[in-house]
Amino acid sequence: MDLKANHSAPILADPTPINKQRLGIHDSLLPCSPGTIFSQGLFLTLPWKKPGVLDDVRSTSWLDAMKSSSPRNRAKNNGIDFSSNDVDVAYRDWMLKYPSALASFEQIANSAKGKRIALFLDYDGTLSPIVNNPDHAFMSNPMRTAVRNVAKYFPTAIISGRSREKVRKFVGLKELYYAGSHGMDIMGPVRPPTDHNTTGTVRSTNEEGKDGNLFQPASEFLPMINEVFVALVEITKDIKGVKVEDNKFCVSVHYRNVDEKSWQTVAQYVQETLKQYPRLRLTHGRMVLEVRPVLKWDKGKAVEFLLESLGLKNCDDVLPIYVGDDRTDEDAFKFLRDSDRGYGILVSSEPKESNAYYSLRDPSEVMKFMKSLVMYKESIP
Repeated sequence: MDLKANHSAPILADPTPINKQRLGIHDSLLPCSPGTIFSQGLFLTLPWKKPGVLDDVRSTSWLDAMKSSSPRNRAKNNGIDFSSNDVDVAYRDWMLKYPSALASFEQIANSAKGKRIALFLDYDGTLSPIVNNPDHAFMSNPMRTAVRNVAKYFPTAIISGRSREKVRKFVGLKELYYAGSHGMDIMGPVRPPTDHNTTGTVRSTNEEGKDGNLFQPASEFLPMINEVFVALVEITKDIKGVKVEDNKFCVSVHYRNVDEKSWQTVAQYVQETLKQYPRLRLTHGRMVLEVRPVLKWDKGKAVEFLLESLGLKNCDDVLPIYVGDDRTDEDAFKFLRDSDRGYGILVSSEPKESNAYYSLRDPSEVMKFMKSLVMYKESIP
């Protein structure tokens, strides 16, 4: 199946040719309309980034940007003392704008009547708890069962900032789509042979040796990403608590366990390293700085791409739902809000602004929500 010509493609300064292959489709779904194409002509040109510019926090200092992802400092910035007894009141007031997806499930179910749900999930903080050591962010067996059960009824994808291989090992389920590196590394099942070719995918095999279709719009960036990873490991090795993680198409510098007095040093080291790589940009998430390629590609684009690959993007009978907890998930929330066709659900135990429609407090509520989806589907005659 081919993709629509109006799809927003990755933006490269000097893109290399990309092969044309087929993209996967969920076995239980048929395309809404076959024969569209993901056009090569949609690749645009981006001006080279000025070295050392923090991409999405230009109006603040490096230190302020890092503090903004700290729950403690975010509470202060919002004028709320979350250590006080007012926390429940503040959260209830916030939920007037972002109602609980559990309490509002009947409304969501009504919106889903006569439609096919497509479910997209973040991993860290959504399916697993946020932990001090990112290598220990394991999901529970009950959560794994909930994900497996919901995937029996709805096409389900995990879209994570982690490498695709890593998040797949954490989840351990074969029946899902996996998108790593914020959607820059997507593996889907092989499509039926009658479908058209799709630009940007190559035939590959997954970790279990099964055939699949691989989409990696940032493949040309791998050498420089690897160089930056090695450089950052070396330059930060004497800072206690720093964890530099190789997520294939991005490098994550975790400072959750670093003394706040050393945060600025971490930021300066990253900034100095990136001066040599103007085609890489820096963003920040939940207590992490992330080095990423200069591509117009994010979790919102990944959702859009997967919907198109499933033949669901331009169908009126589809309800996409995205569940996530991090600022990188806001791109997916915004895509769904702007297209006015699905729901973003923010996982947060603290009040914060979002493009989501609904909220869930923590991963335990995410699990309850997925169980509710299964019960809803099983109740339909």
